[in-house]
Amino acid sequence: MDELEELREAIKAGDYGQALAIIDELDEMSRSDKINKINSYMRVLLIHMIKASAEQRLTKSWRTSIDIALRQIARTNKRSQSGGYYLNEDGLAEELADAWTDAIRLAALEAFEGIYEAEELADMVSREAILTDALERIRSAQG
Repeated sequence: MDELEELREAIKAGDYGQALAIIDELDEMSRSDKINKINSYMRVLLIHMIKASAEQRLTKSWRTSIDIALRQIARTNKRSQSGGYYLNEDGLAEELADAWTDAIRLAALEAFEGIYEAEELADMVSREAILTDALERIRSAQG
């Protein structure tokens, strides 16, 4: 990792301003990576919640995927060292809304054996109800 070598060199040279800037950059990269992972798990969560809502059924496989996604979101969002979370409730809501577009497109491929387009499937479900339910489930999974 080039940033670690740069950090090492900045510390050796006594350039603590540069070292702190590199630490900030590394922190931002780590945070961005965590948020991207959370968004991916949210997409999986939403896909199965959309399918369950549209088809008015919940298979064992979908329930398991929902449970796993919730655990992974909670685990990834938790800051291990300092405590707290990478994303607060507003951040979680924003990421869920962001994940919706991809989730509805992917759910359309699977729900009803893929006979509906994403827009048609979106008309069959309540976006707000699913996003609200998903946020509540994430909040509950985080304890």
